[in-house]
Amino acid sequence: MAELSRLRWLCRRGMRELDVIMTGYLETRYADASESERESFRALLEMPDPDLFALLLGRQTIPDSHMETLLTELRSQVRPT
Repeated sequence: MAELSRLRWLCRRGMRELDVIMTGYLETRYADASESERESFRALLEMPDPDLFALLLGRQTIPDSHMETLLTELRSQVRPT
C-alpha cells in the first residue's frame, strides 16, 4: 500500500497531460502488470517531465524493449480530442 501511495505521488507531474496518462495507467493497469513492466513504469516516473513527454510523443526512442512495450501501452491511452 505504501508503494502505491508513493507511486501516486510521483504520478503528479508538472504537466497535466502527464498527470492524466501516468495516473490513469497506475489506476487501471499497474496491478496486473508484469514485474518488468512495473520496473519500467517506476523508471519512467524518475525521468524529468520533458524527457518523459518526448518519449510519449515518440520524439525520443529507448532501446529497452520492456520500456517500449510500456510506452506503447501509455500512448494507447491518449485519446485525440
